Amino acid sequence: MLRLKFQKHTLQFKFEAGTSRGILREHDVYYICLWDTTQPEKIGIGEAAPLKGLSIDYRPDFVEQLGIILDNISSLNIEQADLYHLKEISQLIPAEFPSIRFGVETAFLDWKNGGQKQIFNNPFFQGKRPIPINGLIWMGDEGFMQQQIAQKLEEGFGCIKMKIGAINFDQECQLLSSIRQKFSAEKLILRVDANGAFKPNEALEKLHRLSEFKLHSIEQPIRPNQLASMRQLCEKSPVPIALDEELIGKLSLSEKERLLDVIKPPYIILKPTLLGGFVATQEWITLAKKRKIGWWITSALESNIGLNAIAQFTAEHDTKNFHGLGTGSLYHNNVTSPLTIVKDRLAYQPRKYWEPLPAITDSF
Repeated sequence: MLRLKFQKHTLQFKFEAGTSRGILREHDVYYICLWDTTQPEKIGIGEAAPLKGLSIDYRPDFVEQLGIILDNISSLNIEQADLYHLKEISQLIPAEFPSIRFGVETAFLDWKNGGQKQIFNNPFFQGKRPIPINGLIWMGDEGFMQQQIAQKLEEGFGCIKMKIGAINFDQECQLLSSIRQKFSAEKLILRVDANGAFKPNEALEKLHRLSEFKLHSIEQPIRPNQLASMRQLCEKSPVPIALDEELIGKLSLSEKERLLDVIKPPYIILKPTLLGGFVATQEWITLAKKRKIGWWITSALESNIGLNAIAQFTAEHDTKNFHGLGTGSLYHNNVTSPLTIVKDRLAYQPRKYWEPLPAITDSF
C-alpha cells in the first residue's frame, strides 16, 4: 500500500533577495515522502514549496491541508499495480494546491523509478546533456547589482536576467547600458523581469526606453489580471513580453486557452511549483506550441530536490534555449546534490551523491 508523509525545512538565503514584492531572507519547503509498505526501503521524495506573495496555496492552513491531503491519499490503500500513471496521481490532489501536486508528482516519479532522484530518464540525468541557464541578477542597490552583473559576466553566462523595479528606473537603465557597451546583443542575451512593477499608464513609455538595450524580453511588466492592458502592451511593445505571474491560478484548460487567446503573448514562463506540477505544465506547453508562443521553464526558489525534478522535466522538452534553473546556490543550507553549474549550463553529475535527508528517512 502506498503511504505519504512530509517534513518541513526552512531554507536560509545567503543574502537579502530583493524582488518588487519585498525582501526574501528564508523560504519554508516541505519534503513529501512516498513509499510502499511492502518495500519501505524504496522512498520517493518530492517538494512542496509555496512561495509567499505568489502561490495560490500560500495560506495560513497550508500545513494542515498538506497533512490532510497526504493522509487522504494514504487512506485509499492504493496498490502499486493500481496507480502507475502521473495524471492519476496528480488528480488525487485538489487543483487549488499546485505546489502539493508538484511535490506528490515528483515523489511518485522518484519512487516509481527506484527512489534514486531519477524523475525522468534522459541525457540530462545521465550527465550527457546540460541545460543552458540564464544568470539571475537580484534587485538591490546599484552597487550590489553591479557586483552581481560583473560576477555573472566573468563566469561566462551567455544570457543574463535582471530583476528591475526596485531602484530608480534611470539607474536600472544605466546598468543595462553599461552591459550593452561591453557586450552586443549578438554576444549576450539580456532579459529583464519587472514582476509587475510598472503601472499600466507608464508601461509603454518605459518599454520604449528599455528597447534601446536590445532586450530579448521582459517578464510581467504590469500586475496580472489586467487583460486588456496586457493585450495592448503585447501588441505595441517594442520589447517582447513574457507572461509569468499572469499564468498563476489559471487551473482549467478553458482558463488557460482564454488567457493565451486574449493576450496573445510572445512568450510564457513556466514554473511547475506555481502552476500545478508536470501535468499542468505540459498542458501549458501544448497550448503554447499550438499558438506558436515561445516558452521557457523557471524554478521558483525550491531546494535542490524540487530544482532537480524541474531540470529533468525541462530536459524532456528543451535543452537548447536558456531556462531559469540557476537557483540552487542561493541558500546556506540547501541539500547537497549532483546538480552543478558549469559556466552557463546546469549539469547533473551522476557520480556525485545526494545528501541524505535524515529528518525523513530515519523515522521509517
